[in-house]
Amino acid sequence: MSQIALPSPNPAILSRRTDIVRQLKRLVPEATLITDKEGRRTFETDALTAYRCLPLAVVLATSTEEVSKILRFCQENQVKVVPRGAGTSLTGGALPLEDSIVLCLSRMTKVLEVDTVNRVARVEAGVTNIDITNAAAGDGFFYAPDPSSQIACTIGGNVATNSGGAHCLKYGVTTNNVLGVRMVLMSGEIVDIGGPWLDAPGYDFLALINGSEGQLGVVTEATVRLLKAPEGTRPILIGFDSTESAASCVGAIIASGIIPVAIEFMDRPAIHVCEHFLSAGYPLEAEALLIVEVEGSEDEIDTLLEKIGEIAQDFAPSSLRRSQSAEESALIWKGRKAAFGAIGQISDYYCMDGVIPLSKLPKALDEVGWICRKYRFDVANIFHAGDGNLHPLVLYNANDPLQLERAELCGAEILKLCVELGGCLTGEHGVGIEKRELMTVQFNDTDIGQQIRVKQAFDPYWLLNPGKVFPLAGYEAQ
Repeated sequence: MSQIALPSPNPAILSRRTDIVRQLKRLVPEATLITDKEGRRTFETDALTAYRCLPLAVVLATSTEEVSKILRFCQENQVKVVPRGAGTSLTGGALPLEDSIVLCLSRMTKVLEVDTVNRVARVEAGVTNIDITNAAAGDGFFYAPDPSSQIACTIGGNVATNSGGAHCLKYGVTTNNVLGVRMVLMSGEIVDIGGPWLDAPGYDFLALINGSEGQLGVVTEATVRLLKAPEGTRPILIGFDSTESAASCVGAIIASGIIPVAIEFMDRPAIHVCEHFLSAGYPLEAEALLIVEVEGSEDEIDTLLEKIGEIAQDFAPSSLRRSQSAEESALIWKGRKAAFGAIGQISDYYCMDGVIPLSKLPKALDEVGWICRKYRFDVANIFHAGDGNLHPLVLYNANDPLQLERAELCGAEILKLCVELGGCLTGEHGVGIEKRELMTVQFNDTDIGQQIRVKQAFDPYWLLNPGKVFPLAGYEAQ
């Protein structure tokens, strides 16, 4: 039986469904309200597809004002609300409840402003990550965080989980690149936090909002930092005969004082799946592969890649190949960005998101392999090695309840290992329902109690994205 449970629905709300839907039709255009069973089924799950639940109704919001109306109505009627962007959450963060309304912001797709003088852009929450860069690229700017799902995931979801990506090693994650948000509280009040400046006065509420997983309010707009595009970028592929050598090389590169734009890791199963999927030129003979990218002028790039190659020699690389063109670089990254999808073509997978200190990377990979063997699962490792953000993909059959249960136990043990090694439960995917019961592994009762008090200050009735982040026993006690 699955270890992950959802809160029990409120029978009083379920019995009032017809009346609730009737009142919603008065608040929003009928075309933005989904009430039929088949239409709601589209929103019954997110990228953590082993779990699903049909929501009471779905609202496709088109403006901040509509979001305000819906939240005010829901608070007045004690109806739960699950905010949703593109549904790419890998932790069940957008999973609905039977007695909840899904408030989807995917139609809020306007790029409201691109200000290259002040190097900011203001966008609605439904704008995809890559479209922010596309909007600024003509002026030679880009938005730095780049999750692998960047062609689909939206900025609202990025703020909710504090998303990262391959290039966060140099440029930081969402919290380092979002300067302000417009957010609607559960009461319907619209608030602006931060703005188009580097350091807003007063308390840093923006840091509180980034990574809050829809627990405190619904973000409808974001003001993000734009960066000038570098003169050039180029990756180098370094193959190794062992995962331990590749992991040790990562630490050595960082210790040398060189901070590449990205250091990505793939083990042998991941290399083979991705290469057969896209023919990106990955070395099939390698047990592990590093994709190390640097940027700057051509001379600077050549110098940095030369130094990285010299550092790698200490770990007996089986292959070294520098990209020779923009087309080759794009193909290398296309393979990496498509990795999760490529794995998904051959197996269901349970994706972990723990973080460990770089010095513990060799030990972590060894222990992850041992844990997966203990639970009789294959594993593919594809992750952001430069900042120690692990993404082991535990391969299993999601249609087999016994395998699902074992996969959950296996994943929990991997995440506990990350904490034991001095790391944490999540780097960029959030807690959601997946890691909810593991919060006690990293935080004591006092820590969790303080987080709950912050939640209650914003959402006293616990109506926003309920059943996520906090252990279920604590939620049901509210």
